[in-house]
Amino acid sequence: MTKRLASKHKVDRRLKVNLWGRPKSPFNSRDYGPGQHGKSRKGKPSDYGIQLQAKQKMKFYYGNMNERQFRNTYRKAMNQKGNTSENLVAFLERRLDTVIYRAKFATTVFSARQLINHGHIKVNGKKVNIPSYLVKVEDAIEVKDKSKEILVIVGSLVNKEREVPEYIQMDEKNKSAKFLRVPKFSEVPYPAIMEPNLVIEYYSR
Repeated sequence: MTKRLASKHKVDRRLKVNLWGRPKSPFNSRDYGPGQHGKSRKGKPSDYGIQLQAKQKMKFYYGNMNERQFRNTYRKAMNQKGNTSENLVAFLERRLDTVIYRAKFATTVFSARQLINHGHIKVNGKKVNIPSYLVKVEDAIEVKDKSKEILVIVGSLVNKEREVPEYIQMDEKNKSAKFLRVPKFSEVPYPAIMEPNLVIEYYSR
């Protein structure tokens, strides 16, 4: 198990939020930071601290992207016309690993990334093994025929913890999905409060 995968189990307690809305989140039973001083850490955070935490929440939520990748996504959002916060969320929701997670082909973004890396996913009939690949409107995403009975995928689809959002059209029988439109921030089913405006402020300092 990679350090990144292992660390996700501590993220909820470090950020003091059930980030992915998981019933088995350690934050549900220990709603304080990890470590021997987790309960005693107090003090009002600075504006910088609040912005940093907002950035960390979004970065971890989308599979703990590395800092360079996340900053580059912010820059693309800045360079596009319109509201930068909305643009940032749009780019993150268009990532193939996010779409696979939203379509419930995987229980976590980490698992979605692994499915893509291992060549189980096709976009418009062609294998794509890049998790950061940006899906376009009307793109068809499907599980390869030889991979449709993988337990991880079958188990995720029957799991009732999450619903598929309206901007993704699902064909559960054929294990395929269509990306109907780029969602607005208000449409994204975040289990925890996300503040992309604070992320923009963090990088705009």
